[in-house]
Amino acid sequence: MDKRKEENLRVKKSITKALFRIMQDKSLSEITITELIKEADVARASFYRNYSSKEDVLLTLIRDVLEQFRHDMVEGPYGIYTYENILLSFQYFERYKTYALDLYRSGFGVAILEEINHFHESVEGTMPSSSIEKYTLYMYTGALFNTAITWLREEKPASPQDIAACFFKEVSKFLGIE
Repeated sequence: MDKRKEENLRVKKSITKALFRIMQDKSLSEITITELIKEADVARASFYRNYSSKEDVLLTLIRDVLEQFRHDMVEGPYGIYTYENILLSFQYFERYKTYALDLYRSGFGVAILEEINHFHESVEGTMPSSSIEKYTLYMYTGALFNTAITWLREEKPASPQDIAACFFKEVSKFLGIE
């Protein structure tokens, strides 16, 4: 990676980390760009070269994590609805637990769910808007997100393997892939 790309990546990470640090004490609406760039120790131009708003920082993080997930997932005989991908989902939620819970507590849960929906739509491909099957996708993503957030909020959560096995058992029944 060339120096310019490395520096841009460092700037983006600094901004993201700074935003989450400040969000421990303030709501997103109370945080100013000036405060954010000062905390991140970056120039205002660097911020606007990468983001259009504070919300864009959060959406970019979610999208970047989902793209990493896309790279790691594997399709099986039932598409993406495999135990391995469900386990991978919970491993990702666990890896990004602090971010996921901070976003959720900050009222950004709907944004996470929407991005997960868009991600699954892109993986599944286009479906006619009149297709009843499209609701299966939203039931799956809603259940996955709700289960993950509930699991992450527990003081002593089950292992990713145990929660994935439980989730896969139930989703298999629902999808008829037992």
